Amino acid sequence: EQLGGELFPMGSAGAKAMAVVRGEVDVYVHGGGQYEWDNCAPAAVAIAAGLHVSRLDGSPLRYNNADPYLPDLVICRPELAADVLRIVNAEG
Repeated sequence: EQLGGELFPMGSAGAKAMAVVRGEVDVYVHGGGQYEWDNCAPAAVAIAAGLHVSRLDGSPLRYNNADPYLPDLVICRPELAADVLRIVNAEG
């Protein structure tokens, strides 16, 4: 609401990330946790497309850890990143 957007329910993490890559949606925020294999390829494609990809706190995603669990993910257009991160962290 604070971004002036609307929710678009859809399937997998890959489908959601590719919706941002294709410009169908502006932001994908996932705060419920995933494993590395759930988002590594979608995140790589999003990065290659010039999108912002990070954790909710703005830190980069780190892969190949002993624990493959990743608690959160943000993919968005770079010009929206500061506002998205500010809002999701304020609501945290």
